[in-house]
Amino acid sequence: SDGSIRLHQMTSEYPLMQWNDSTKGQPIVALQWALTRPAVFFALDASSNIYIWDLLENDLLPVAKQAIPSEKVVTMTLLGEPEKANGLLGIVLAKESGQIDIQYVKKKWALP
Repeated sequence: SDGSIRLHQMTSEYPLMQWNDSTKGQPIVALQWALTRPAVFFALDASSNIYIWDLLENDLLPVAKQAIPSEKVVTMTLLGEPEKANGLLGIVLAKESGQIDIQYVKKKWALP
């Protein structure tokens, strides 16, 4: 609810890493690991901003932030085929009006 993200290992109750105020205090409404690249995850905040984290490139801050200004995004999910090396990774955005948008991610965040 405060924009903090914690990375846990299944064998410990304590986080391996923690990023406080990662969304400048906005609640995170969705977070998902990339299906095609294990070190990348995406977070959606309550203000319709998508944050891309690539832990191999920078483990302190997101490597990119994309605002979706046209309409409030209520949730997101990712689509891709992890068994294929084509690097196609998409973000499905569900908007408040019920509209669904699919956007493809740049190859540098999608390739295995």
